[in-house]
Amino acid sequence: MPEGVADRVWIGDREKKVKAVFMRLTEIAFFTDRVTQMTDFYRRFLGVDPVACSETMAIFFVNETKVFIHHRYDPKNGELPPEDHHAFAVENVDPACEQLVRQGLMLEIPPSDFYWRRSAYLRDPDGHQIEIMRLEK
Repeated sequence: MPEGVADRVWIGDREKKVKAVFMRLTEIAFFTDRVTQMTDFYRRFLGVDPVACSETMAIFFVNETKVFIHHRYDPKNGELPPEDHHAFAVENVDPACEQLVRQGLMLEIPPSDFYWRRSAYLRDPDGHQIEIMRLEK
């Protein structure tokens, strides 16, 4: 694979090589009722200890990608539901989302400011949630 290709997501006709937005896979999030067991599994699977850990969450890093384990919760009014998802980081969420919409994709949650950072959400054809978040600098 050519250098840098793994760091880019191509949207549209790959034959035309239309690059939409530079994205980096930044997070894989799992919501579970078994935080302790999931933490133990990923500790053994990745061969490293989490960089942060409590009874309700654990965070591992694989290179620059965060593996986030979080307890499942009942969302309160206005909270996002606890769904497994993949997050991709972009320089600027709003123009990236505008480009995705121009490419024919539909946002489920438009760009908004959350306590973790500015993000937007959409779903793939199988219903998996995908987060587009602002790149941390």
